[in-house]
Amino acid sequence: MQKILVWDWPVRLGHWLMAGGFCLAWLTSESETWRLVHVVSGSVVIAVAAFRLIWGILGSRYARFGDFVRGPTAVINYLNSLLKLQPAHHTGHNPAGGWAIIALLGLAIVTSGTGWLMYEDIGGHLLEELHEGLAATMLAVVVVHLAGVFSGSLLHGENLVRAMLTGYKQGSPDAAIPSARPLIALILLIWIAAASWFIAT
Repeated sequence: MQKILVWDWPVRLGHWLMAGGFCLAWLTSESETWRLVHVVSGSVVIAVAAFRLIWGILGSRYARFGDFVRGPTAVINYLNSLLKLQPAHHTGHNPAGGWAIIALLGLAIVTSGTGWLMYEDIGGHLLEELHEGLAATMLAVVVVHLAGVFSGSLLHGENLVRAMLTGYKQGSPDAAIPSARPLIALILLIWIAAASWFIAT
């Protein structure tokens, strides 16, 4: 086991942009003064989520859904191993983390989508209640995700937050991805800027 490149630039950049966008959207959700900031933040979230769906099919090894989306049995087994303080090591996302990612992507799209409809004065009070409920659900999943990151870091002796910053985790040399895909990360930034401009205007 040694430090190997696991997370490409699009995964890392998308992860932190979505996290920052959601936090900023949450903090500005009750302010009319910061309404445009709230809208742009939400547009960043939905743009990243949409891109991540594509990258989950076409991306590098550990970015693909096929690498980390597992059935209920695998998730239960992993959670049981956590309770026993002996979790199996996964070079990419573990099975429970994989489900959290799918939940976050789905919630990001529907929460931001309902927010955009509200911005366009569609849906009225009922849609506003739905939007707020979805945002609260997404926050709950984020908290569970953070708890998983903390426990995983502690039990594996590996800083998973740092890994999502640097792209490097513990693994066998032959398990490393060959490239961090910086050009795709640039395309992601252009996509986010275009989507944010379109939604906000």
